[in-house]
Amino acid sequence: MSTGQWIAFAGHSRVKRGEPAVVARAVKQHDVARPNDMVAVFDVATGKCVDLDLTGDEDAVVERISGGIKRGRGRPKLGVVSREISLLPRHWSWLSTQRGGASAALRRLVEQARKAEGVDSKARQAIDRTHAFLWNIGGDLPGFEEATRALFRVDLDSFDEAIADWPPDVVEHVQCMLATFRGAGSRPSTD
Repeated sequence: MSTGQWIAFAGHSRVKRGEPAVVARAVKQHDVARPNDMVAVFDVATGKCVDLDLTGDEDAVVERISGGIKRGRGRPKLGVVSREISLLPRHWSWLSTQRGGASAALRRLVEQARKAEGVDSKARQAIDRTHAFLWNIGGDLPGFEEATRALFRVDLDSFDEAIADWPPDVVEHVQCMLATFRGAGSRPSTD
């Protein structure tokens, strides 16, 4: 199960936002009450659709998404997750000589890269996740093409104009997704 937040929409109206288990329960309840509604669930961090299997009762739905976490190697109580990576032999050789071993060296390298990314990368990520969300939910909304063009031109005034008449729940979520960009004080490169 994702450790972030999900948001669900029935058409262009928000059903629920929160932890995945909470959203999954709300979506299942909505499905029981209004089985003909089309509900889309999105990962807030990426803007991408989440495939949610609604068969069974609420507990079964939550159990399925919770079952995605495999407890094995690593230190799960600390939030450490074990995954496989592929490197060339020379990379493994170098990692084995580093203080703390390969895992510690990789963690240090990732932290250094995250700090070096800076504002420009975070702003670009905000735009990319907003586009992913818009592509799935707003394709039929008036001004969609103009909005996406303005988004990628990083012309937020034109973008705001293009979405001004969209459903309030969609506009509110889009503005939340762009909040990190708007507050970043930097505009990502448009290449």
